[in-house]
Amino acid sequence: MQLALASDHAGFPTKQELVSYLRSRGHEVLDLGAHSTDAVDYPDCAEAAAGAVLDGRADRAIIVCGSGAGVSIAANKIPGIRAAVCHDCYTAHQAVEHDDLNVLCIGGRVVGLNVAQELADAFVGARFTGEPRHQRRLDKVLAIEARYLRV
Repeated sequence: MQLALASDHAGFPTKQELVSYLRSRGHEVLDLGAHSTDAVDYPDCAEAAAGAVLDGRADRAIIVCGSGAGVSIAANKIPGIRAAVCHDCYTAHQAVEHDDLNVLCIGGRVVGLNVAQELADAFVGARFTGEPRHQRRLDKVLAIEARYLRV
C-alpha cells in the first residue's frame, strides 16, 4: 500500500519509527515531515498528508502529533478526508471497515511505539466492507460534506 506519513514536532519520533516499520512491512511510504523535533504547526502536516491522499500519491495517510486530536481536526476540514484519532486497534480497523477511514491520526505522546505499530497494521490491513448499511451511512456523511461545501 502507498502511505503518506506526516507529523508535527511532537509526533516526529513516532513518525520516524513508523516510516521504517511500514517500509519493512513492504509498504511504499511518502515521508512528508516533520524531519526533526523543531517546532512546526500541526495543520501544515495534516494538510500535506491529506493532500497526498486526495491527489493520488498515497492510498491512505497516517499523521502523528502529540495527542492526535489537532491533526484529526485539521485533516477533517479537507473535503474527501475521513480522519480519526485511534488509540486502540479495534477502532483503527473498524473505522476503515465501516466508515471508509482514509487518514489515521495517532498521539505520539499518548501511545508507545509498539501500540503505534499495531494501530498502523490494523489500519492498513483493513478494507471498507461496502455492506449496504455501511455504504448508506457513508453516503449520508458525504452528503453532509457536500451540503456544507456549497455554503
